[in-house]
Amino acid sequence: MATQIIETQQYVHFHSAATKGNILIVASSPTISKQTGWPIGFWGAELTHPLYVFKEAGYEVTLVSTDGGAITMDAYSDPTDESGYSANDVITLGYMQQKWFSDLLKNTLKFTAIDVNAYDAIFLVGGQGPMYTFKGNKELQNLFSTFYETGKPSAAVCHATTLLLETKTTNGELLVKDKTWTGFANTEEDFADNAVGMQIQPYRIEDEAKKITNTTFKVVAPFTSYAIADGNLITGQQQNSGAAVAKLLIDQLSKK
Repeated sequence: MATQIIETQQYVHFHSAATKGNILIVASSPTISKQTGWPIGFWGAELTHPLYVFKEAGYEVTLVSTDGGAITMDAYSDPTDESGYSANDVITLGYMQQKWFSDLLKNTLKFTAIDVNAYDAIFLVGGQGPMYTFKGNKELQNLFSTFYETGKPSAAVCHATTLLLETKTTNGELLVKDKTWTGFANTEEDFADNAVGMQIQPYRIEDEAKKITNTTFKVVAPFTSYAIADGNLITGQQQNSGAAVAKLLIDQLSKK
C-alpha cells in the first residue's frame, strides 16, 4: 500500500445500526512526571476525537490501559481546567457530560487481558503519560507488533509514537524500518516548554527518531493536523491529528 499523507480531514458521519467491527484503544494509566512532578495520564482530545470518528462510522471500541483501573486526562487537555488551554475542545467537553464515558474512564482493563483476535485494529492514545508508561513496555510493544504483522491497522498519535522508537517485529527489526511516520515535533516541545518555563518531557521523540537509520520521521508546522499511513502503520503528529489518524484507520478497515 502506498504511503498516504493528509493534513486536513473532511468526512461524513453516519449512524449505523450494525457494528462494523471492533477497535482496541490503549491509553496510559496515571503516573507522575519525573520532569515536572505533575500527575499525568492521557490527552483528552486524543481519545475523544478518534472515539467520535470510530463511533460515528459504526465501530465498537474497547478502552484499555497500561495498568488497568481508572485513567485520567492530562490537566491541560481537560476543557474545564482553570488554565483554559483546551477550553474550546467541545468534543471532549461533550463526552465528559456523559455518564457512560465517565464510567468508561473509571474502570479499564489492563491491555494484557485482551484477546487480539477479537479486534480489527489498534489505536494508541498519546499524552504525557506514554513517555513513561509506554517507554520500555515490552508487552505493549509486542501487542502493537502483533496487530501490525497480522495486517491490521495499527495507529498511534502524538507522544504515543514513543512506542515506535523501540517496537520490533518478529524478525528482530524495528517496526519503523523503511517506514515514513510522524509524532510530536521538536517545535511543539519548544512551544510547550516555553509556555510553562521548564523542560516537560524526559526526551524528545523527534530527536530519538532521527537517530534511527533507514526510517523517515516527518513533521509539519506546529499543531497542524497531520497524519501518515505507510502500509497499515498509521501515525499522527499531535492532539490536533487524532481525527485524521482515525479517518485513515477507518478507510483501511472499509477496504478489508
